[in-house]
Parts: sequence; C-alpha cells; structure tokens
Amino acid sequence: MSDAAKPTLLVVDGHSLAFRAFYALPVDSFQTRDGQHTNAIHGFLSMFLNLLRNEKPTHVAVAFDISRHSFRTREYAEYKGTRGETPSEFIGQVPLLMEALAAMNVRTLQKEDYEADDILATLAKRGDTEGYQVLVVSGDRDTIQLVNDDVTLLYPSVQGVSQLKRYDPAAVMERYGVRPEQYPEIAALVGETSDNLPGINKVGEKTAVKWINQFGGLEEILEHADEIKGVVGQNLRDQKENAIRNRRLNRLVNDLDLGLALDELEAQPLDEAAVRDVFGRLEFKSLLDRVLKLGAEQGATPAAPAPEAEPAPSAPAPREILDEELAGWLVRAQAAEPAGLGLSIQRQGGQVVGVGIASHAETVFLAWQPGRTDYAPFEAWLASDAPKILADAKPQLEAIARSGLAFDGLALDPLLAAWLVRPNLTEKSLGDLVDRYLDETLPTGDPNLLVPIDDGSGPATDAWFTLRVAVPVLNALSDGGRRVLADIELPLVGVLAAMELRGVAVAHPELATLSDELATESARLAGEAFAEIGREVNLGSPKQLQEVLFDQLGMPKTRATKTGFSTDASALADLQESNPHPFLGLLLQHRDATKLRQMVETLDKAIGADGRVRTSYGQIGAATGRMSSNDPNLQNIPVRTEDGRRIRHAFGHGPEFAELLTADYSQIEMRIMAHLSEDPGLIEAFNAGEDLHRFVGARIFGVSPEEVTPNMRTKVKAMSYGLAYGLSAFGLSKQLRIEQSEAKQLMTDYFARFGSVRDYLRGVVEQAKIDGYTETIFGRRRPFPDLASPNRVLRDNAQRAALNSPIQGSAADIIKIAMSAIERDLRDRGLASRMLLQVHDELIFEVAAGEGDELETLVRERMGGAADLLVPLEVSVGRGPNWDAAAH
Repeated sequence: MSDAAKPTLLVVDGHSLAFRAFYALPVDSFQTRDGQHTNAIHGFLSMFLNLLRNEKPTHVAVAFDISRHSFRTREYAEYKGTRGETPSEFIGQVPLLMEALAAMNVRTLQKEDYEADDILATLAKRGDTEGYQVLVVSGDRDTIQLVNDDVTLLYPSVQGVSQLKRYDPAAVMERYGVRPEQYPEIAALVGETSDNLPGINKVGEKTAVKWINQFGGLEEILEHADEIKGVVGQNLRDQKENAIRNRRLNRLVNDLDLGLALDELEAQPLDEAAVRDVFGRLEFKSLLDRVLKLGAEQGATPAAPAPEAEPAPSAPAPREILDEELAGWLVRAQAAEPAGLGLSIQRQGGQVVGVGIASHAETVFLAWQPGRTDYAPFEAWLASDAPKILADAKPQLEAIARSGLAFDGLALDPLLAAWLVRPNLTEKSLGDLVDRYLDETLPTGDPNLLVPIDDGSGPATDAWFTLRVAVPVLNALSDGGRRVLADIELPLVGVLAAMELRGVAVAHPELATLSDELATESARLAGEAFAEIGREVNLGSPKQLQEVLFDQLGMPKTRATKTGFSTDASALADLQESNPHPFLGLLLQHRDATKLRQMVETLDKAIGADGRVRTSYGQIGAATGRMSSNDPNLQNIPVRTEDGRRIRHAFGHGPEFAELLTADYSQIEMRIMAHLSEDPGLIEAFNAGEDLHRFVGARIFGVSPEEVTPNMRTKVKAMSYGLAYGLSAFGLSKQLRIEQSEAKQLMTDYFARFGSVRDYLRGVVEQAKIDGYTETIFGRRRPFPDLASPNRVLRDNAQRAALNSPIQGSAADIIKIAMSAIERDLRDRGLASRMLLQVHDELIFEVAAGEGDELETLVRERMGGAADLLVPLEVSVGRGPNWDAAAH
C-alpha cells in the first residue's frame, strides 16, 4: 500500500503539550470571569486545531498521565523528583481540556501505573504494524525512539507549541548523529535533568554519540569500557549503574492493553451543542469559530436549538433628528443617565464627520458638518457638563477640537477603566471590551474591502455599546481603582489631548546639521574599525560581528543565544571592560553615533508644516501607570551627552511665546520610598534639605557628609535606586564594576542603618503574595499572579516588579495629578502659557510674555502639593529659549 493510501493515526501527549502551552502563554492573559485560568487549554487547542487542519488524520487519540506515580517511580523513587509542585494556575485545566476534546469527539486515553509516553508507544507500534502512517506529537524527547519510516515525531520548538519540528529517521540522524532507536542510549549516558536521571559525569551528547558510533549500543559500550581512556572512561566504569538504570527507565512500554481497537479512534464529527457549551464556559470565542469551521468541513453533529437562552439585545436603529426635536431628545437622555457618545473621524484631517449619541433605549446619528445651525443643540450639549461616556476618548476629543467644537463632561472612558482592572493586559478597543464584558461581538466592516459595503457598527451603535459596557467594567473596579479613575486618569484625558494638539517647536536646521555631523562621525569610526581588522564588514550584522570578535580576534565568548553569542550593547560593554580591544571600542562608539543619528532623523521627519512636532501619549498600557510617548518618542532623548543636549537645544518656543520653562521632581522615587517605608533616616535627610546620597553615604561609610567622596556617592546612589528595583548584590557589583563581596557588604551596611527600608521591601512582596497585587499610595492596583508561579524565572521577575510597582506607580500618579491641576489653573486664570510635554518626572511649558514668574509659582505649588507625603516634594525649575538652556 502506498503512503498516500494509508490511513493516518495522530497520537498526542496531552500533558506534555498542555504544560508547554501553559508556560508559553501568559497566565493572566487567559482567565474566565469566574477566575478559571485557561492558557494551557487555549494553547493546546490552538495547536491541535492546526494539526487537524494541516495533517487531516483519519484516526486521533490524546493521551494523558493519571498522576506522577508509575512503575518507574516504584523502581526509582527519585524519578522526576526535582520537578516542582504543579502550578496552582495549571490545576483544573487538564479536566477542562479533556472535556473540550470529548465535545470534539476526540478519544482521550489514560492508563494506571503508566505514563502518556507509554500509551503513545503502544499506539505507534500498533499503527505501524496495522498499516497506518503514524504522527506522534510530544514534547518529551524519549519519544524519539518511536520514529521509523512510518512513524514521524512532531516536536514543539522552544517558542512553545505553535511550531512543530518533524523528525523522521533522516532528521533524527542529522540532529543527533544516531538512528532513532539509538537515541535512548544517548539519554542513558548523558542523563536527563528533567526526569532527575543523572548520567555519567563529564559525558555530553558528542561523547555519547562518538561511543555509540564506535561501539554500538549501551551494552557494547560497557563491554568496551576498559578501552576508553581518561577521566570520562573512569567515570563510565564507576558510574555505569546510572546508565543502565536510565536505559531501563527511558525504554517506553509498547505493548499496553488499552482495551480498544485502532478502528475505535477513527475521527468523528464534533458535537456542536457540546462544543458551544464547553467553549462558551471557557470564553473561547475565536477558538470556537475555528472549531465550528473545521467541524462544518467534517460534517459536525448540529446543535439542538436552545430556546431558554436569551438572545443578545440588538442596537436600536439610529434616528436622524435636528433642531428642537434633537434638543428635547438630549434633555430626556441626560435626565436619566450619562449618554454614550461615538464619533466617525476623517482619516485625513482628523475632523468629525459623524456623531452617534445613545441612551439604553435609543440612538441618534448626526452627519455632522461645521456651521449648520440645526446642530446647535448638539454643540451646546457637547460643550456642557452633561455626563458623557466615550471609549478611547483622547483621539475623539482631539477630533472634536480640530472641528472647532468645545467639549466638557467626560464621565467615563471604559477603556481606561478596563486598564485599571487588568493593567497587565488591557483591552485595546471597544470591540475587545464588548467581547470580554458583554460576551457579544461588536459589528465590524470587512477590512479587506477597498470600499466597504457595510462600515460596521457606525458611531451610533458604538455609542450604544459604549454605554452598555460601562456598567460591568465599573463593577469590576476596586474602590481604589474607582478613585484613581475619577481623580487621576479621567481628568488627564483632556490634558493629554490638548498637549498632543499643541505640539512643540523644533528647529529643522539644527537637526539637519547634527544629522550630517553624526553621519560623518559614523563613517570615520567605521573606517577606523575596519582598519583594526584589515577588512570591511557590516557593523550592524550580529553574524558578521560574531565571526570578527570570536573567530578572528579570539575574544572570550559572551552569553549564548539562539544564533550564536550575544553582540548586544550590554554584552559588548562587559567584553570591552574585561578584554579591551580598539575594534570593540570603535564599534561601541559607532553604534552610539548611528543610534543617535536615527533618532535625529526620526525626529526631523516628524516636524510638521507649522514647525512643530506632535507626539502621541500612551495613557493606557504600562502596568505601573507611567505614560509612554510614541510617533515620535520624545521621552528617550539623552540628557547626559553633548549630542543629546544638542537635540534638546533644537526644541524651542513658538514666535508668540517668550521662552520655555522646565520643571521636574527631584528624587521623587526616593521620596516615595521614604514615605512608604517611614524610615527615620531618609525622612530626616529630606526634611533637612540635605543631599540625600551624601547623607546616606555618611551613614554607611561612617564619615562626615563633607568627607563623602564622589565615588562613595555614586555607589550609594546606585544602591538606593537599585534596591527599589530589586537589584541583587550581583547586579550592583556589575553596575558599579566592583567585587560582589564589596557590593554585598555595601547592602548589608545600608540595611543596618536604614532597616525600615529593608522591612518595607520585604513586606511589599509578602503582602503581594497574600493579596495577589500591589497598590500605590492612591489605590492603583497591579496584579502579580506570577508570585505564586513554580517557574523560578517568572517568580523572581514578579518579585522584582512588585518591589518597585508601588513606588513607580505612585510617582506616575503624582505627576498626573499635578498636570491636571496645572492645566485647570492655566485655564481658570486665563493665562496664555501652556503645557507642551511630559517626560517622565519633567514637564515643559511654553511661556507667554510677562507670565514667567506667575507660571513658575503656579507650577511649583501644584507639583509640590500633588501628594501629602512625610517628606516634601522638591521641584526644580529652569527657564530659557530652548529645552537645553531651560535645564536646571
């Protein structure tokens, strides 16, 4: 029988692939409303559906372990003994996965006292014997031994379960240098860390392969053990029992009585009703669509009607009303509750072209055009303080302003509220909110049509869904989250919209000159670098740099990557520190010059026709609450280099303004640390107005403040900030380039004199483990589910982030509060000066003639009074014709 005519048996290691999916997908991104984690189920099913579609198997089975105990653990109690406890988030997902597979009419198999691999081995052997093409899907390398001409292993890549490597006999030979049935001999000699099976000391894969190819199997190798010289030969003779035991345990059982014939594994049509039920409870809408599409191709059993299920409400058909009728409708709508508002915005020009307004019962649509008197009631309502709910409000407020309209009364932005509920994975659109909180689908147009027949929901329907989704989103917020939303985030929306519209003046000639100079400098550095190695290479190619550094120059290897050894900035900086070389120094300088030139060119291209650059502030996204700047990023311009200061020199003021004013917080994170830890020493330093790092240095090194050297101050500063970010003694030693013992002693001395800081940092993590989240001073929460993860890397990362989150988040809250207060004061006082930029803890203003002193006083008061801390919030202010000159 030809291969094409043979039936295909697909057998999958359920536990192996589910665990890989669990670690490949973020836990907190896949969770039902009742708290059930589903990342392992989602990842497995997504992979499984791809397999069914691509491989089109005629017969299918998925095998699962029953427990960790089997005949192998009875024989060797330490077998798999190093594996940690099953993650709490994984517990409960396998039964739900098996339920989903049952709904798809996929047979699942388990066998007491045996592992899933043994079931796979039995099915593979039977399938091979009975004339099947067999596909084995497993992440356990023991299954390599099953491969032959009719059995192919599909093995997941390191990225997770989305990519599968096909192993036939040729692929096994190419990868391991042995036949598939010989692979267990390698594993027996080398050992298997994941199974807690120690091998022969100093015997790696290459040595094992060499022995196998020289002598044969493990028995033959042991027979010739006396011929193997050196340390490895002696180790083999001394530790041969390890290899014998490993081979006994890694041999898969292929003759289990599974109580079924292969015919019983024939692929069956799925049960649509059962699939809808299970996938609905798991909240897998996209996967449900994929399953049903596949099921339709296979002839699924149709679902019986379910009359008891209430259909989702339909959006009211929008009415088009004007003048007095519109005015009356708006009065009635706002009397009951806030109204939903949605806009259609021009792609070119960004002005409003359509307006949707919604109550729960009705919607209104306006094909808005400027200057029409019959829209006057709408314009008056829009400018009033009548409460309005907009999803993704900031760009809509900007469109309103561009259209010459006034706006007031923003009562809620559900996207902002949803971000405060789940800051680690914010819903990014109204459609996402509708999907998650209403379990419905927002109508959308076909994005593949050049001229859409149906443009989807339209602004009136958007407004209606915005109004409906607001209730469940608000209900999901904690009391602290509601306060943060009302007092900090919502007032900031209009402020950011205004800042984005204003932009900042940037001088093109200055940037063009700097770009040319950087291009010349880059070329010079490249030429000198090429002279050092006697040839030209692509300095931006990691592969070519690896060949130069590690082969030609013979430099020590950096950390290993998937494509060789790292050539990133930190790795090369460490290499230059430990093994300086002229080529390496020139390479690092060339990288700096090239990166800076790219920054300058990006900034230059962003200058508009009016000579101003407009960034876009990301209010939603960062889990800590900090804002980002995008297209272009104005928060990453270097400040400590001469070229960075030249870039800032190009930022000036418009001709109708007199100067720029900059204001930033001095050591705000350390001040928040002092407040939260209530450490008497830190509080004393700040309240006395002393140089913090000199004060701390005097305490740690046992000298007077005047005797604290610059080097001492640098060490103290690095440690003070590093502690708030979970910096270890190793990290501190690397940063300061000192011995790890010195860094450890430095930290010990620090905590001996500032013990409340140590107690606070310990307490933050311990409390977060209990609560599952951290909180800022103002009540902003950040969840940390990975604090309970058995994965050490994930757990350590979560602990470091939990240390700093209350501090960094509180700093973000404070400057946001100050920004809203300053913008309000500028408006209320009728000042022409205006706020242009926010760069982390710094604000930049354009100052109108004669308003400099009043603006400076206002800014100092509002920034200094944004929070009531145990220590003062110190604000540094500078003024000048450009950003660099206004530095302080």
